[in-house]
Amino acid sequence: MTDPFGADSLRAATLLAWSSSPTRLREDAATESDLVRGGYRDRVLTELAQNAADAAARAGVPGRLDVRIGPDGLHVANVGAPLDESGVQALSALRVSGKTEGVGRFGVGFTAVLAIGDEVEVRSSSGSIAFSAARTRAEIGLAGIAEPESGVPALRLVWPTDARPASGFDTEVVIAPRPGVDLDEVLATMRAEAADLLLELPALQSVRIGGDEFVRVERDLGGGLTEVTVGDRVWWQFTAPSARWLVPVSDGSVRPVADDVLRAPTRADEALTLPALVVASADLQPDRRRVLPGAAIAHLADGYAEFVASLPESQRTALVPLPGFAAGAVDEQLRDAVLRELVDHPWLPGANGTLLRPRDASVLPGSTPELTEVLTDAVPGLVRPELSGRGDARALAAVGVHRIGLARLAELLAGQDRAAEWWGRLYEALTPLVVDALAVEELAAIPVPLADGRTVTGPRTVVLGEGIGGAGVDWVRLVHPAAADPLLARLGATQVGALDVLSDPALRERIDALWDGEGDVDELAAAVLPLVADAEAGPLPGWLGGLPLPDRFGELQAADELLLPGAPLADVLVPESPFGTVADRVVEEHGAETLRALGVGWGFAVLRAELPTGPDHDLDDESDWWATLSDDPELLVAVRDLDLVDPDRWPDALTLLASDTETATLLADRDGYSAWWLRRHARVGGVPLSALRSPDDPTFEDLLDPLDHPHAAALSGALAAGRIERTETAELLLDRLADPQRAPAPAVIARTHRLLAEATAAGVLDLEALSPPTRVRAISGVVVDAPDAIVLDRPWTAGVVPADRLVVGDLASAGALADLLDVAPASEAVRGEVLGAGRAAEWAREPGAVLASVSARRTLPAGEVVVHDALTVRLSGAVRGDAAVPWWVDDSGRTHVDAGRLDPGVAGAW
Repeated sequence: MTDPFGADSLRAATLLAWSSSPTRLREDAATESDLVRGGYRDRVLTELAQNAADAAARAGVPGRLDVRIGPDGLHVANVGAPLDESGVQALSALRVSGKTEGVGRFGVGFTAVLAIGDEVEVRSSSGSIAFSAARTRAEIGLAGIAEPESGVPALRLVWPTDARPASGFDTEVVIAPRPGVDLDEVLATMRAEAADLLLELPALQSVRIGGDEFVRVERDLGGGLTEVTVGDRVWWQFTAPSARWLVPVSDGSVRPVADDVLRAPTRADEALTLPALVVASADLQPDRRRVLPGAAIAHLADGYAEFVASLPESQRTALVPLPGFAAGAVDEQLRDAVLRELVDHPWLPGANGTLLRPRDASVLPGSTPELTEVLTDAVPGLVRPELSGRGDARALAAVGVHRIGLARLAELLAGQDRAAEWWGRLYEALTPLVVDALAVEELAAIPVPLADGRTVTGPRTVVLGEGIGGAGVDWVRLVHPAAADPLLARLGATQVGALDVLSDPALRERIDALWDGEGDVDELAAAVLPLVADAEAGPLPGWLGGLPLPDRFGELQAADELLLPGAPLADVLVPESPFGTVADRVVEEHGAETLRALGVGWGFAVLRAELPTGPDHDLDDESDWWATLSDDPELLVAVRDLDLVDPDRWPDALTLLASDTETATLLADRDGYSAWWLRRHARVGGVPLSALRSPDDPTFEDLLDPLDHPHAAALSGALAAGRIERTETAELLLDRLADPQRAPAPAVIARTHRLLAEATAAGVLDLEALSPPTRVRAISGVVVDAPDAIVLDRPWTAGVVPADRLVVGDLASAGALADLLDVAPASEAVRGEVLGAGRAAEWAREPGAVLASVSARRTLPAGEVVVHDALTVRLSGAVRGDAAVPWWVDDSGRTHVDAGRLDPGVAGAW
């Protein structure tokens, strides 16, 4: 039998040492027993795989490991450098390692085989050896050495053997199982370890366990990243200066590990909570399960940031250790080192396409691609929008990325000089983030560009006007049209129309300033007139008419003192009218309708003033009209410049007024300024409108002439009313009543007298300004001298006063009529004495009275009545003689009636 490694000499030397020092034997036995029970339990495959990896590496060949069950036990074969003398010495010595490089430093890992059996062969192409507990026990017995209580050390005495490794392999370890060891279970455990070993030991390319083969396949992904596949499992691997990092992958996405252990390079017992597997060289304790106290660990994190940077951008944050409790001291040190590495090195994808260091990066939670695109060059260090969701928030916070809230964003944007279109895109992109009142408040200070080129702070100070305004609209904080996004309204901007902008008091101040030589007339006109064109239906403020515009001679005049070319108003005004004609170029540029809306004349202009407080609107006789009001009106609307109408052109002027809807409405308002002024001053055919009536108003028919005008009906408010409102009207009517050339109907006469009396009683008339008429109109239509006339104030006298002398109005106001006309009332001018005693009775007891009441549907009077078969009254005073009357009331107040002419309705009503 050959002995290439000097096994017999090694065995003899060890036996001599034990014989010389039995304590040495006990120490070896105890040490081996401790290693089997402690540090190297459950590590058979791991330790043999490490030896196989070392052999393959030394030989420079892809490592292969084959594990199978043979008739003589468990066979573990590998390729690579065969067993050599130093290896044999290491295997037979607990404190010596034959490895000058590779995994392991103490040469004691082989004791793991004793977990299966203590009869072990190492067969190699360079020679083979065997270890046997039974033969060791026999040897020490022959040497007269007592067996230790812990048993004999099985791996200290080595014997040469001629056995050869399996075909195709360079070394094979054969372990005869001790009773009770189930090799099938051993293989099942080894299958579970195979993939991890292929990750941990790159010199191994394949591991076969029984009939199952595990092969590691690598594919370069570029950027330092390698795809490692073992069966159907995939990892991405990155080799850093001091460690290899691996992360599981499924369907192209990383699957961070929740917990693992330090692999140095095979699995130790140091628990880790890093999201990736780490395989590195570390200083371990002799049992290779724990890191030596004080051993350097932090350097293993070097290059971790490069590993993360090599991953797809959307998956990088998954490799950031999240805050949590460390699994131990080693885990804590390594986590801290990894976080420092991540914080200080660029790996975060920036919105501008560069990689950012987290400490220099910022994230806007909830940002969208559109918003990030807008903000890329405005907010330094902004990360890509894909990292702005909740899923990445904890990872970014763990590495110190600055979180930008909406309020902070508003601060960062302050003072930035940007085009209005940029701001518009920003507001649109910000909209999805403004979901509640808090977000609105946070954006209270966001800059807003104005139409005049300025940029101001805060949407609450600006107004929005869709499609209105330009650079010249600087009297309001109007948002630039290109930035007018609906978000600004949600943030507090006021939505306005063109009319709102035109009604702003600041514009009035600007217009006033132009007349003081301050400002540019053309610029303001260019800003105002487009707004006028866009203004929604409705009246514009009257003061807008003060805007200076050039006339046809190039001189500036207020818009409301200019007329459009060909304006019909020019034909009805006096020659000395102050109106000019607006320049043709202004009409061509802005259009006639726009200029008319501003106040440039075509027809009559209308003044409007809200909440006026006095007659200060430059209207003719405004103070006199104001005196007729009981209270200040809420709105003053009046036709302007009526006093400039040529007296001979009033028919045409009235046509203009009635043809325009706006002015026609004012003509119908009798109490308004316009109708009031026309009644006082306008004349047609030399007759004031107040002396003319509407053709369809019969109140003063044949006393007042109807207005002969095609629009007479529309002018009714400017004509005489169906009541007497002025002393002048009363005087005119008194004159017309006394005019024998006029023939009013009795009803008109009586109605006119009634209205005159009511106006007198109401104090409407200035009686001191009225002279009593010398002649009056009797109910018969005859004009009679006033001293011969009698005013009817007692109904029973109507039957005794001749109709040619009787002036009739209304009994209730007869006294006022008598005073106005200076005509005696009948109650004073006529006396009557009832002749005959008559018969005292009651209305209810007179059949004739009851019958007459029922027939006439009149109420039957109550009380007493004196019935005469024939009622005769002896008259005195202005009328004399005896007269038969149907009824009479004597001086005592008793009613007398003629039995043949009973009329209880008349007598009872009185």
